[in-house]
Amino acid sequence: MEIVDQFIARYSKEYDFYSRAAQLVTQALERDLKESGVRCIVTYRAKDITRLEEKCRQRAPKKKYKKVEDIYEDIVDLAGVRIALYFPAEQDQVEKAVNRLFDIIEKKSFPESNRRSTGKEFSGYSATHYRVRLKERELIAPDTRYAKARVEIQVASVLMHAWSEVEHDLAYKPLSGDLSDAEKKILDQLNGLVIAGEMSLRMLQEASESRVARSGRFLNHYELAAYLLNQAGKILNEPVGDSGLGRVDLLFNFLSKLKKDAPADLDPYLESLHDNVERRPLSEQVIDALLAEDPSRYEHFNLAQLDYPETDSLDPHSLSSRIHQEIGRFLSRWVELEEYLRNLLPQEEKTRTVVPISRILDLLPMLDAETRHDINLLRSLRNNVVHGRNVPSPGYLSSASERLEEIIERVSRVLP
Repeated sequence: MEIVDQFIARYSKEYDFYSRAAQLVTQALERDLKESGVRCIVTYRAKDITRLEEKCRQRAPKKKYKKVEDIYEDIVDLAGVRIALYFPAEQDQVEKAVNRLFDIIEKKSFPESNRRSTGKEFSGYSATHYRVRLKERELIAPDTRYAKARVEIQVASVLMHAWSEVEHDLAYKPLSGDLSDAEKKILDQLNGLVIAGEMSLRMLQEASESRVARSGRFLNHYELAAYLLNQAGKILNEPVGDSGLGRVDLLFNFLSKLKKDAPADLDPYLESLHDNVERRPLSEQVIDALLAEDPSRYEHFNLAQLDYPETDSLDPHSLSSRIHQEIGRFLSRWVELEEYLRNLLPQEEKTRTVVPISRILDLLPMLDAETRHDINLLRSLRNNVVHGRNVPSPGYLSSASERLEEIIERVSRVLP
């Protein structure tokens, strides 16, 4: 047991390290899932020192630890995060977020087989566990050191998490002896109620989506997210969401300010979606279409963004300075794109003094429809910026500049 003592002494000093790593994972997940319209509760913890010591001493005779590192390899949830989903059907969206935000070491689904334990009528614990690491390149000093920590993310419904807590404390940490057969049967019955409850939650989600689709308005961005996923999947004839939905909360706020917060108002803008949602999330595509249709909407969009203080500084001097900075960056990228495309034109066209971007696109039929669509949307923004009409926020300009850089790189890969 001396190795266990050494491990606990070392872990006691590292407790804050694992707690902070779990907190960083939680912050990333909470922000991403909330913006994407996934209803859930995200909590975190570093493993309690007293309980960890008990666990190690129980496992030591069987595991035969030879060094402290053996225990670190064995106990995989020193830093833990729980995602309790209101609607179990949204687990796929969580998985996409986990894949996007972290480096995945291992994934494990429960139950691990379809066979039920002896004496049980129901399947037991149902969840998905991910062991991940934070991406060091996306951390800022001094948090980069937390990329070394393994963090376990447990994803299940709110009902299943509650049941597993009860079962775990009663069945695996009994304070007054092993459970009786009657107690085990009651736990099994509760598991059956939880499984039935999850079925009801799925039905509730479907009923809510049907209500919105028939005649209602979106009451919140969660309902908007569900509708976007459902409708886009039909339009594109394939499941949607590898890169998430994008800022559904911002889109909902924008639609509310435009008084276009009903499904019928949104449907015309969904028809123009392109299928590369990994490059341009659904919410961003809809926002682009709304702005391209009527540039005066930039005023409403800027107001929608101001409801999120973290998007841009609210200090007038700082905001004005950043707007000018982002305008310069955007126009520089636009000029770079125009010059690149102009160099691809036939020689007789290059000699013209001025060749409008619309004509350039007509003369380059090899450009795919998606690239043309993106350039035309950004051309509308460029015209507004140049003429000082309805200039968008710094955050939107920055995003547009990044899109221009991506388009330039995309075109350079397919054209000579």
